[in-house]
Amino acid sequence: MTEVATFAAGCFWCVEAVFQSLKGVLSVESGYAGGTVANPSYEAVCAGDTGHAEACQVRFDPSQVTYENLLEVFWKTHDPTTLNRQGADAGTQYRSVIFSHDAWQKAAAETMKREIGAAKIWDKPIVTEIVPFTNFYRADAHHQDYYRRNSDAPYCQMVIRPKLDKLRKLFKDRLTPGAH
Repeated sequence: MTEVATFAAGCFWCVEAVFQSLKGVLSVESGYAGGTVANPSYEAVCAGDTGHAEACQVRFDPSQVTYENLLEVFWKTHDPTTLNRQGADAGTQYRSVIFSHDAWQKAAAETMKREIGAAKIWDKPIVTEIVPFTNFYRADAHHQDYYRRNSDAPYCQMVIRPKLDKLRKLFKDRLTPGAH
């Protein structure tokens, strides 16, 4: 059995690399979700003309990794308190969003958001949106498997690699063998 989750947490290259490292994740596609334009281009999304967020669609085996496990990784590998920004990447396309595929995913995401907010892990309030999934548009091939193909690139070394190092420290028992 395969389930699907869709997350936006800044640059999709970062989100993709994080979720690709987890046991039970079968595939991760980078693309765009949450906007109003069909089949948007990367340039249009970056210009802020479409309403989309850079997002990743995660296909997973719930017998190996649960949706709650994915949510936990989502919350702990980005800053959910920064509006339309992650690090130096700024704009509405970099907002933090959970796109729920059904009522159960929505309830699980809202519950975890409340629990994490109540734990006061961050000094600022969580701004992550939880919205119903509508559409996902796959990004061009150049954006797929970006870290795996370009791990020596400066962006990968300065931005993605530290996220993977954090992931390895927090969730080493949940990573695929040989994960980045």
